[in-house]
Amino acid sequence: MDIFHLHARRRRAQAAMGVVWLLLAGLSFAFFQTQVLRNPAYAMQSDMNRLRPLMIPAPRGTILDRAGRIVADNVPGYVLSVLPAPEDSIRGTLVRLTPYLRFTDREVDALVQRRRRHPEQQLVLSTDLAFEQISAIEERRHLFPEVLIEMQPKRNYHGAAATAHLVGYVGEISEGELELPAFEGYRGGALVGKAGVERQYERVLAGQSGIRYVEVDARGRIVSRSHQRGEIPPRPGSPVRLNIDLELQRWIARVVPETRRGAVAVLDPRSAAVLALYSSPSFDPNEFAGNVSHTRWQELRQDSARRLLDRSISGIYPPASTWKLATAAIALELDIVDPDATLPMACRGGMRYGNRYFRCWEEEGHGYLKLADAIARSCDVYFYQIGLQIGLERLTAEGARLGFGRLTGVDLPGERAGNFPGDPDWYRRRFGQPPTEADVLSLAIGQGPNDQTVLKMAQFFAALATDGTAPAPRVLADSAATGAPLDLRLTPRSLEALRAGLRLVTAPGGTAHGSSLEHWEWIGKTGTAQNPHGADHGWFVGIGGPREGEPEVVVSAIIEAGEHGSDVAQVAAKIADYYLRRAHEMPIDTIQTLREHWLAGRPARWAEWR
Repeated sequence: MDIFHLHARRRRAQAAMGVVWLLLAGLSFAFFQTQVLRNPAYAMQSDMNRLRPLMIPAPRGTILDRAGRIVADNVPGYVLSVLPAPEDSIRGTLVRLTPYLRFTDREVDALVQRRRRHPEQQLVLSTDLAFEQISAIEERRHLFPEVLIEMQPKRNYHGAAATAHLVGYVGEISEGELELPAFEGYRGGALVGKAGVERQYERVLAGQSGIRYVEVDARGRIVSRSHQRGEIPPRPGSPVRLNIDLELQRWIARVVPETRRGAVAVLDPRSAAVLALYSSPSFDPNEFAGNVSHTRWQELRQDSARRLLDRSISGIYPPASTWKLATAAIALELDIVDPDATLPMACRGGMRYGNRYFRCWEEEGHGYLKLADAIARSCDVYFYQIGLQIGLERLTAEGARLGFGRLTGVDLPGERAGNFPGDPDWYRRRFGQPPTEADVLSLAIGQGPNDQTVLKMAQFFAALATDGTAPAPRVLADSAATGAPLDLRLTPRSLEALRAGLRLVTAPGGTAHGSSLEHWEWIGKTGTAQNPHGADHGWFVGIGGPREGEPEVVVSAIIEAGEHGSDVAQVAAKIADYYLRRAHEMPIDTIQTLREHWLAGRPARWAEWR
């Protein structure tokens, strides 16, 4: 057959045309599938290649005090971050940024390590850029095409050091926190509450982050912002209102010396609302609103004064003589003591029990006393006898029932439970040997294995100030208490017997007479707690309100190494006077207590009749 015959060539041409048309049909179908059927998927992939989603942090909710004053809100801040890129590129960017952000080699390594953990996320380098830094980087934008500078809300604490421990602060979420159920749904780089109210009500304050896009080239460098795919705006956090009085917090920070370590808790006894919580020494939480340096963080953590410790709810101390009211309350509940009768043994400066001699703080002794006088003079021998009559088993059981070994239930993170033996077997579990009969003597006067927080003692005195009960303290306004209430189970007559003793403490001849106030009934109890590391701690827990009226405030205060409770009573009285004057719309005076009137040479006839 002649392959060059005319008909043969025509058949080969027709076959070739068929193949060409078949290929064209296949290509047309492929183009149709690409351009029409799978267009959305390829368009999305294209957008994913050229667009980078960026998180828009939501403004945190405002924190308000009981009067609506702003405790914490937001101000504009500038955040610098780097888009996802290979590690060597990230490190090179960090090195180029070092002259402007003053990174140390250690900080550069730490940032690279963080990028390794979350390579798909933008790496936040700073949340607190100064204007000079922004200007320097923007002027050299060609050197940093992968760097993004944005304006984002920055936390601003109006109370500063006065509310630091109570309100807390925010910081970048840690790797450990990302694994906690409480932070489910959070991403690396997010700012979260680290302490105080910020941590307790994180989900309320945080809001919901939004998303925006930037356009990048094949090397991940920012080309321009893009809104073609739309933007999901953030949902701001909700505001929270606290029971706290901001002005009272500031006053406490003024009257408690910054050089002394201690704490103050102020409650409204009628509702157990927390009016103030203060720990000294304090710190400025605004330092944490930006990027706190590693050096500064280590300084705060290693500070010998432990200024990051919230002593109001996490510091535990022997309650000393302030706990004698608990011993007396238990004795009255068990009908062991008659308030109007003296005990069999007079105080001669101490008493012998077994082979030991237990001293009273007053070497000359107090003689025969009734309950109110024993409270006023803080007679150890009187309470030794009450402790023996109650017995260790009942005293530990009743003390545990009153909650001296558990949390108050305040709505704040970090609260510590007090130390208290719930039963005699506690001594065997703790010390490896059973208790002696003499152990009840130390426990009865607030010593021994008995350590409490300032807030716990405030809650106990709030019960003394009212009907014998006190709910769990609450920081958030208009919220129900969740902790177990404290119930003394006392009759009105028994409660009045205890309050009569507290009145004598601030009356003429009392240990805190110099703290009495002109316009208010101010009663309470001093305490001197033994301190194995130095001078004794000074306590005072007081109850204040209008004369012939209901108590309106309880102030619990301790000054570490303060030595004398009478000095701490001055601080507590000034706090109570300030709060009550403002509550009753009276002018504020810096000369408040009877001692201050004496020192200023002012007449104090209002104290003569007391």
